[in-house]
Amino acid sequence: MYWDDLGFLLSKNRYNENSVIAEIFTENNGKCSGIIFGATSKKIKSYLQIGNKFHVNYNYKNDNKLGYFKIEILKAFTPLYFDNKNKLLCISSALNLIKLLTVESQENYKIFNLIDEFFLILKNKNWVKEYILWELKFLKLIGYDLEIENLVSHEIKNNKNQYYVKSEKEKKLVPNFLVDKDSDKFNKDDLLKGLKLVSDYMEKSILKPNNINYPIARSDFFNNLKNL
Repeated sequence: MYWDDLGFLLSKNRYNENSVIAEIFTENNGKCSGIIFGATSKKIKSYLQIGNKFHVNYNYKNDNKLGYFKIEILKAFTPLYFDNKNKLLCISSALNLIKLLTVESQENYKIFNLIDEFFLILKNKNWVKEYILWELKFLKLIGYDLEIENLVSHEIKNNKNQYYVKSEKEKKLVPNFLVDKDSDKFNKDDLLKGLKLVSDYMEKSILKPNNINYPIARSDFFNNLKNL
């Protein structure tokens, strides 16, 4: 049995001397795992980068046995950012989230299109802000809508809108751009707070309940952004 599709490379792990086991998120077949033979050859290795888009042919004997991919490069997105460490870490973080939080062989064309949208975001001036909003879209698509607008309280301070969530122990400020999504008034500290807020939500509501370790790729992205 076999099928043809389009897909983004989510991960790759060495299988033997010449091959890797890859995870690819496809348009019509969702996330799929398979062997890529000859993946360590110069011809394939050069474009087998996380985030690149491929035409995929998948062959398998049955649903319970790992099949194998034949791939053809369609768009090499990731090499465009080899000289930008922060964007490379962001690519790793975004694709790793999709790898961790999507179900094997479950079609979801909206997530596939969201990956396309992600690479458009990287071209924007305010790409970090747009990426945080992208994460919220992704979480909503997999059934975890943070619904920030319904959680925050609002006040005017120094003639400026200020949003916050309040518990018995603390009052935590929420960056304006997470509520007023068209807002272009934010700074680095706001971006870090936004990422931290989404991170805390994911860890509490998604990762820990499903026994998933906090993604190293996301920590690396956050720490690099913090140190810029």
